[in-house]
Amino acid sequence: MRSPLSEVKGNVELKKPLVKAPTRLPLSQRRLKRRPDQMEDTLEPQKKRIRGLSTVTKIAPSRPVTSALNTVPQTQGQTTAPKVTKKTGPRCSTTITTVLKNQKPGPAVPTQKPGAATAPVLGVKRPSKRPAWDLKGQLVDLNAELRCYHEKTQTLDQENQQLREQLKETQQQATALGSKHRTLEEELTRLRVQTEHGQQELGNLKAHVLELEEQLGLKEGLVQELQKEQLELQEERRRLATRLEDQERRLQASEAALSCSQVEVASLRQETAAQAALLTERGERLHGLEMERRRLHNQLQELKGNIRVFCRVRPVLPGEPTPLSGFLQFPSGPNGPSNPPTRLSLSWSDERRSTLSGAPAPTTRHDFSFDRVFPPGSRQEEVFEEISMLVQSALDGYPVCIFAYGQTGSGKTFTMEGGLEGDPQTEGLIPRALRHLFSVAQEMSVQGWTYNFVASYVEIYNETVRDLLATRTRKGQGGECEIRRAGPGSKELTVTNARYVPVSCEKEVEALLHLAHQNRAVARTAHNERSSRSHSVFQLQIYGEHTGRGLQCMAPLSLVDLAGSERLDPGLALGQEEQKRLRETQAINSSLSTLGLVIMALSNKESHVPYRNSKLTYLLQNSLGGSAKMLMFVNISPLEENFSESLNSLRFASKVNQCVIGTAQANRK
Repeated sequence: MRSPLSEVKGNVELKKPLVKAPTRLPLSQRRLKRRPDQMEDTLEPQKKRIRGLSTVTKIAPSRPVTSALNTVPQTQGQTTAPKVTKKTGPRCSTTITTVLKNQKPGPAVPTQKPGAATAPVLGVKRPSKRPAWDLKGQLVDLNAELRCYHEKTQTLDQENQQLREQLKETQQQATALGSKHRTLEEELTRLRVQTEHGQQELGNLKAHVLELEEQLGLKEGLVQELQKEQLELQEERRRLATRLEDQERRLQASEAALSCSQVEVASLRQETAAQAALLTERGERLHGLEMERRRLHNQLQELKGNIRVFCRVRPVLPGEPTPLSGFLQFPSGPNGPSNPPTRLSLSWSDERRSTLSGAPAPTTRHDFSFDRVFPPGSRQEEVFEEISMLVQSALDGYPVCIFAYGQTGSGKTFTMEGGLEGDPQTEGLIPRALRHLFSVAQEMSVQGWTYNFVASYVEIYNETVRDLLATRTRKGQGGECEIRRAGPGSKELTVTNARYVPVSCEKEVEALLHLAHQNRAVARTAHNERSSRSHSVFQLQIYGEHTGRGLQCMAPLSLVDLAGSERLDPGLALGQEEQKRLRETQAINSSLSTLGLVIMALSNKESHVPYRNSKLTYLLQNSLGGSAKMLMFVNISPLEENFSESLNSLRFASKVNQCVIGTAQANRK
């Protein structure tokens, strides 16, 4: 055993630094998580132990220093201690922690009691005890030992200073490691958050994978269905391929036929061109024939007379007395009974003369000749057939006017408007004429003609013009109806505040006739339960145009139902109602008289024609002049009691029939 002094001397000579040997053992997870302040707390007991060691060494120099020296392990044969480098990395922190961990406090050195002998140091061979009288020798030994202790103390102070410097460096490294530790903790927190997000995304991906697996199952099912459909389509394709081959064969045959057809088409085109040229030529010829037809038609009507008079005798109605057999006679014409009748005879014997003289009164016979006479059995269709050519003249551009004249109850309204509604056999001249015009206009459209029709229906009651087409909402709101020129310098006449309705079919005409029939002024008279007390004038304005040739025509068709013509009875009692009927009769007779005067003036080619003497003649002046065609129906009763009125009507009609008006001219542009 070496003495402590010799050991200290050996250390001084060798100049070995008392430095903790570095270790490469990894730090535990618990120590890695310590903060710098905890690291200092960990190092603090080590400092205390080092200071305590120095203190013990100074206080008890007599104690052996073996335990104090044993706190710093030494490597045999090592002459220089390794330098401690300042590193902030993980390896450096691990080394420092290991050094601090491996430093163990030395055993505490008990303080020697005063007066007690110093115990010998273990492991040091002490010299033999000097005798008590050898104080000088003992003093020498003590001085030598004291020098050794002083040297040992200096060495320990140097080692302590080095340890302090190492501790300071270690603390700095611990601070750096703390910062690094905090950075690593933040990085760890970030990684944990990323881990949580990753786990959440992983869950979402798992759910998405499940959804995709479900969709995959559906897609697989769909693929199976598509494969099945593909098989069906392949089968269908094979069938279509077969059909295609068949169609190709048929197409080849069709192409062969097409080539033949093209040759035929070429020849047909040549024929079509030739036919088109022929059609154009025939169109020109047809137009020329149509113009010639109109001219000849007009000549025929003129030969028949621009003023014609037809006589119609109504049949005996139920409840009326049957006339004598010789009262009305229809003598045959020059060509026998095969020709339509044109003559009428009235036979009458005055019983008053036979009573005064005592002898039978002679029979008076009145013979009349007209353009056509219709016996009581004549149908409406026969009557219209006779005037249809005259209606055609209106479509050709000639003004046409047709009157129905006669006493009350002679059948004028029946002739013009017809009988029971809905019975085609009893339709009058107005609906039949418009049906004929619509039909002919449709036929003429093939030749390029287009026609428009505008209807109006007015009545003249006591020299006052009324609109028969006024509805309930318009009655009394449109103002008074007046006859005016259509414009400055125009010859066309219009009725102000009256309705002019475009018509294109029979239904529209029937509705207008029904409305006019409700609005017309009628009253009970001695001759008729429902007598017309006004002149009704139905006018149809016809506008025709041929755009290809630039031709236009315009003409009015006037269908007039005159009021009943009765003479005034001098013995009539003048009550309030009778006075009203008297004024009506005076107005009717005045207008009929004016009509006769106008016709006479036209026939005599007088310079002044009194159109303005009556509203009736003023309204119809364009249909009565030299460019117009006029037809009068004189309606008479078959009863003997109406002989006087029938005779007056026939005489008036006979005068009109003797009138001749100049050549008619069409209104063309």
